Amino acid sequence: MTTFKEIRGTAVQSVSTDPSNPETGQIWYNNSIGVLKGYALTAAAWAAGGNMGTGRRYIAGAGTQTAALGFGGDNPPSSANPVNATEEYDGSAWTGGGNLGTARTYLAGCGTQTAGLAIGGFNGTANVNNTEEYDGSAWAGGGNLGTARRLLGGAGIQTAGLAFGGRITTGGANNTEEYDGSSWTAGGNMGTGRYTLAGAGIQTAGLAFGGNGGNTLTEEYDGSAWTAGGNLNTGRVALAGAGTQTLALGFGGGGSSAATEEYNGTSWTNSTSMTTGRSSLGGAGTQTAGLAFSGITTVNVASTEEFTGAFLAVKTITTSTS
Repeated sequence: MTTFKEIRGTAVQSVSTDPSNPETGQIWYNNSIGVLKGYALTAAAWAAGGNMGTGRRYIAGAGTQTAALGFGGDNPPSSANPVNATEEYDGSAWTGGGNLGTARTYLAGCGTQTAGLAIGGFNGTANVNNTEEYDGSAWAGGGNLGTARRLLGGAGIQTAGLAFGGRITTGGANNTEEYDGSSWTAGGNMGTGRYTLAGAGIQTAGLAFGGNGGNTLTEEYDGSAWTAGGNLNTGRVALAGAGTQTLALGFGGGGSSAATEEYNGTSWTNSTSMTTGRSSLGGAGTQTAGLAFSGITTVNVASTEEFTGAFLAVKTITTSTS
């Protein structure tokens, strides 16, 4: 039988205090408390957060895991019944914020809880080109999109936003628009037009992935042009995204998917699945601290889940027999 010393080159050390800077895979015996310990990777996990006040689908999101914003969508599940409600998350509970000026569903969002951006969507009758800016308490009108559309993707911040893809009439749009805090201008076209896709990143380093038809495609934006990135492992429509172009998180999607994937700037890797699979959900945060909220299973749900990425930690080593 291979011993630990043969694997690591050293025997298990007996120490009175835990090492201050352990190496990955290192094992030691803490003789002051009589415990065998090691330094190893803790798997990524989703955990329950506080429920939203109003469960809805096709909701937009912005912000971080501990300071998020959810707005718009529809409830009951009909695109003819869009809502204007906004809610703010503090890391444990949602509270009501200022209502959107235009109730809408199928919209995109980006920015932060105190500087959010609501982009495009559907008002129950037609696609809209409205942009609204949030200051932490109220929404105010911003510059209109050049092309009204719904089911589009968004990324960036309030003063440097990105809108891409979506549905104008039929089929998927490939046009991109860039926001400077007051007006939108045309950017480079996507390689593949699509809608109900997800976005992440910033205006000069954006990411678009998934979309209608169970799309697996990923595209990366450099501020002027889109280029192909690594494909999703599971093609999905109506999924959510978070993070940056090189550290992104994609989760949920059509068919009440619970699948979660992490992007490293080149390829997607499967991660821990969500507890409750859902589509048309909101997303916020980063790859290591993501947030999923609301959406639809077979009905609209109000539940929230918080994602913690894999991390190295000191662990107590135990054995059991049965």
